[in-house]
Formats: sequence, C-alpha cells, structure tokens
Amino acid sequence: MAWKLKYRCRECGYEAEVYEGRGLFRQEIRAVLCPDCKTIQNIVVGGIIADVAPSYRSEVGRLCLQCGSDKIRVWDGHTCSKCQGEMEQTGEKEFWT
Repeated sequence: MAWKLKYRCRECGYEAEVYEGRGLFRQEIRAVLCPDCKTIQNIVVGGIIADVAPSYRSEVGRLCLQCGSDKIRVWDGHTCSKCQGEMEQTGEKEFWT
C-alpha cells in the first residue's frame, strides 16, 4: 500500500505532503529538501520510468523543481525547511497509486 501523508511544522505552520510506499508502476516518490528556496518537494525515483530514463534511478544529480538548485537532499522526515522546527504528521492521509 502507498500513502500520501501531510506534515505540519509545530513552530511556523509550514505544511508538506509526503508520499510513503510504492506506486502502481513500482515508482517511489521521495521527499527532498531544498536549502535555497526552503521547500520540501517530492520527486519520482525508480519504477518503470527509471527503466527508460536512468536519471530517475536516484536523487543524485536532480534539481529543485521550484528554483533549479542542485543542492537538494533527502528530507530527514522531521525538520522544517522554513524554520528548522519540528514537523509532525497531522493524521491526514490518502491512498495513492
């Protein structure tokens, strides 16, 4: 099963949606943090798309979808990208494929 989860910062209220699990085409959607535009974003990794586009096999060499920065890194699952506060799950979740 795969889920879309909502996280919210306890300090500043920033929200991000994060995906957990694998989709219908074996893809994984990973949350990445951009230190330049201070956002948490989701990028597709693996699955059928990686079979035809090798650059989708990992996060290496990928760019921020908002600002084009090459400094993105995998989000640690708890640090707010805006204020460095603590992000926590809101309890909202949806099934995704």
